Amino acid sequence: MRKSLPGKKIIAVGSLVALLAATTATPALAVTGSHHDVDRALKTLVQDGVPGAQATVTSASGRTWSEREGVGNVETQAPFPHGPKFRAASVTKTFVAVVVLQLVAEGKVRLDTPIDRYLPGLVRGNGNDGTRITVRQLLQHTSGLYNYVRDLDIDAWRHRGAEPEELVAIGLAHPPEFEPGAKWSYSNTNYVIAGMLIEKLTGRSVSTEIRSRIAKPLGLRDTYLPLRGDESLPLPHARGYAPGLVDFTELDPSAAGASGGLVSTGEDLNRFYGALVDGRLLPRPQLAEMQRTVPANLGIPGAGYGLGIGSVPLSCGGTFWGHGGNLVGFSNISGAVPHGKRVNVMANMDPLPEGASAHLAAAVDTAFCAR
Repeated sequence: MRKSLPGKKIIAVGSLVALLAATTATPALAVTGSHHDVDRALKTLVQDGVPGAQATVTSASGRTWSEREGVGNVETQAPFPHGPKFRAASVTKTFVAVVVLQLVAEGKVRLDTPIDRYLPGLVRGNGNDGTRITVRQLLQHTSGLYNYVRDLDIDAWRHRGAEPEELVAIGLAHPPEFEPGAKWSYSNTNYVIAGMLIEKLTGRSVSTEIRSRIAKPLGLRDTYLPLRGDESLPLPHARGYAPGLVDFTELDPSAAGASGGLVSTGEDLNRFYGALVDGRLLPRPQLAEMQRTVPANLGIPGAGYGLGIGSVPLSCGGTFWGHGGNLVGFSNISGAVPHGKRVNVMANMDPLPEGASAHLAAAVDTAFCAR
């Protein structure tokens, strides 16, 4: 088994781009017999070369069911576990955005104030200027800041971990990609800075704020942002694999941090996104700000990105609000329709084999659209 990963510079990548871009490119399966169609979509993922996958679906009434296919461990051939914990990766961004917007509601920060007001001198050098980049632009990926992930070598950072300042410095070693507000481009650097903002304003860690403001009130018992050095996943969990079936289950999530370090389950994420879009986590003005989208380069006509959340059209009509996440070993898409279904589909592989990104997105579409 290979110990290193080709294309090493892939960690906490924006799956909203990589995965949801295929949602409308692959037709959803016939919208009858929901369990059967979702199971068939998961089988397609396994046929693509993904070891295993699970779909978790919660109805508007709160009833949850799941389908699983494949294996959770390629060496033992153990079946994919029920309700596994996994690295939710960039889904973390929605949690971080919620915390920032709660702080907006509390009058502790303003969306259209430059980040330099709160973190003076952090964003500067090589043409980067925090006096011209607002909090909103960070949360909406319109800051122009370079995505530090592109320069992150997985083998070098997997067990080393990182402090937020180190990750930001990697991004700021490059000039900005465009003028603040000029266009949309996904950058994990934005959310590392957003995490630093939360810690500056509250005096507590992002992990603590997510727990006290979101996980505890909603009863998300299996959702948390691990601290540096915590490389393990709680049981039950599937092993996470990179291409070539390289086992990447254990890694230090601080190299993703506030941009993608979250651990969760499909059921917890359904509860979270349902509560969010139904208005139970944010006051109405802040939820409206979160859902003010700009066109995003997702390859989907009509798709947009708000503040830490995407709006994605469904093949059966309407849209869902959510986010994707991929961190080496795990891929997932999670979201909800207001006062309707909540869906999470996850696989224990990242980067995904050719064609599997489209099929993962199609499985999400199928789960939302199936009767």
